[in-house]
Amino acid sequence: MTTSPIFGPQDVSSVEGSSVSIRCYYPATSVNRHSRKYWCRIGAKGRCTTLISSEGYISKDYKGRANLTNFPENGTFVMDIGHLTRGDSGLYKCGLGISSRGLSFDVSLEVSQGPGQIGDVHVYTADLGSTVTINCPFKSENAQKPKSVYKKLGQIRVLVIDSNGYLNNNFTNRAHLSIQGTNQLVFSFVINRIQLRDAGIYICQAGDEESSADLQVLKPEPELIYGDLRGSVTFDCALGQEMANVAKFLCQLKNGKTCNVVINTLGKKAQDFEGRILLTPKENSHFSVHITGLRKEDAGHYLCGAHPDGEPKEGWPVQAWQLFINEDTMIPPRSSVVRGVVGGSVAVTCPYNPKETNSLKYWCRWEENENGRCPQLVESSGLVNEQYEGRLALYEEPGNGTFTVILNQLTNRDAGFYWCLTNEDSRWRSTVELKIVEGEPNLKLPENVTAWVGETLKLSCHFPCKFYSYQKYWCKWSNTGCRALPSQDEGQSQAFVNCDKKSQIISLNLNPVRKEDEGWYWCGVKDGLHYGETGAVYVAVEQKAKGSGDARLANAAPAPAEDAIEPRARETENEVLLDPSLIAEDRAVKDGEGPASGSGVPAAPGSSVGQGGGSKAVVSTLVPLALVMLVGAVTIGVLRARHRKNVDRISIRSYRTDISMSDFENSRDFGAHDNAGATLDTQETSLGGKDTDKAFTTFLLQANSIIAATQNGPREA
Repeated sequence: MTTSPIFGPQDVSSVEGSSVSIRCYYPATSVNRHSRKYWCRIGAKGRCTTLISSEGYISKDYKGRANLTNFPENGTFVMDIGHLTRGDSGLYKCGLGISSRGLSFDVSLEVSQGPGQIGDVHVYTADLGSTVTINCPFKSENAQKPKSVYKKLGQIRVLVIDSNGYLNNNFTNRAHLSIQGTNQLVFSFVINRIQLRDAGIYICQAGDEESSADLQVLKPEPELIYGDLRGSVTFDCALGQEMANVAKFLCQLKNGKTCNVVINTLGKKAQDFEGRILLTPKENSHFSVHITGLRKEDAGHYLCGAHPDGEPKEGWPVQAWQLFINEDTMIPPRSSVVRGVVGGSVAVTCPYNPKETNSLKYWCRWEENENGRCPQLVESSGLVNEQYEGRLALYEEPGNGTFTVILNQLTNRDAGFYWCLTNEDSRWRSTVELKIVEGEPNLKLPENVTAWVGETLKLSCHFPCKFYSYQKYWCKWSNTGCRALPSQDEGQSQAFVNCDKKSQIISLNLNPVRKEDEGWYWCGVKDGLHYGETGAVYVAVEQKAKGSGDARLANAAPAPAEDAIEPRARETENEVLLDPSLIAEDRAVKDGEGPASGSGVPAAPGSSVGQGGGSKAVVSTLVPLALVMLVGAVTIGVLRARHRKNVDRISIRSYRTDISMSDFENSRDFGAHDNAGATLDTQETSLGGKDTDKAFTTFLLQANSIIAATQNGPREA
């Protein structure tokens, strides 16, 4: 059987001559807001006779003393009934539509005798936890005689208090006598923090003179709270200024007797409410308790109150509540737990009222402390907690009633509870628990990359085959979200074992790299509007040292002055043009004149040229030189065969076959240094003069082309 979504107070009590206000709740749908609301009385045969309705009908008995008001924006309607009589006691229904439809809630109304004199007995009424003063009159002849108060229990009397200092243990620290003086013909019996067991007949005695009082203790009428399944509610408690410095609590009644503490200001929280409850102290001893992620079992009666022990005790002030959980809710179902791995990510979908697309959205982390607190981590206006920069983003999906929060680069410390909320309808607040489990991130990409201004950088993200049908993307993170960037599909990835050909590499190219490109970059997957896993990489952008081809090698050797080096070559797009002075200098060396002053810089002692350098410089230099030497050897062999006769023996030293990297503009990109003065050991060959110059020039052009080719292409991260 489906529970009716209509909710109201189960029991309402009042006294003759007073009035009551009965509020009933309904789901605030468009149909319900315009449906007929009614209040009817259940007769002996179960038939419910309408007394008043929202369509203007009012019964003869209710005319002039009752009205019904609908509040469609809140999903409530209220019946105000005045001039109550004992005859108004009975069973009623508040409902929507017609009484036979079943959209109703049963209410019991009890009207009791009001305070006043009934014969010789004066009737007093007091609320539970309040204070009452019972006046005891006497005649002047008894003014000097002892005063006392008894409570009648069946046929016996039990002394409660007397003017000699006696006080019954049941009234310790909460009852006293007030005697104004001998000229006053009345004394008062005052009871503080009234308990239910204080109700009954009291007998005041002054000498032999007696008077009677009937004390009726009214149970607190519970305030009603209407909550949606998976939604949230707030208890606003006000206990009076005298409780300002006393510990506060909220407890849930079980079986109508035991009240189990849900939360208190001393740090106690019930396990069932872990991660989804907050207590917020306010001014004037007021406080509020917010519960989110509502469950069916949360429905029932609650008490908020104050006591030094932070738990309910008889005689201390309390405020009663009744919580109803509407299962016919508009709040969509969602998982209350998300799981992620260290280094991986999670995407949390947060619901909000679809009518409030312009509201501010927030995400906060619930913390375990005395009252529970939830410091904000990110909001839709662009604020991000500095500890989460580069790893947290909030995406709005206007119109579909959800927003998404993505948290990546997970650590074990991220495990805990998080809240989704907006600055408007608090009933839609929700909570989710993040658990860190064992495993590896699904996406593969570098963690940190250094890029150089003006160069090209390629970032590659490897996606396993299970994401083949998903949309892949790269984006640049900022406080306001993650801006999508164009990317390229690089084909199948080899980064995964036991994965078919549906794995992919998606790359992002930055060409050329600019200083403002520095920051966090994400790659991730989407399925429609639903975000999936993400990975993050930080790109640091640096400027190369001035006058150096590679800032990373700028400190390998002192850089020579600009005017100390003659230009050796001019580089165009795909070829290197030799400087004619290079050939002239080589011939001068052959004639024994030596290099011109300032034409070269000797290798620095201990440099990568003079002593072998670092391994990177050696490899990057020797590989292209080996290719150069191979081409040179083939050329020389052919020419030597042609001129096997009548050739002059000349030293290949004169043609500087030890080609220095300083002869090319981008020499430092290979990790070498200017080395114009270094030569190979003297060798002999049988080349002729003109053919030798021509062959050697061709040889140098081929060498330049080979070396220049090694510089082309972007650097890949």
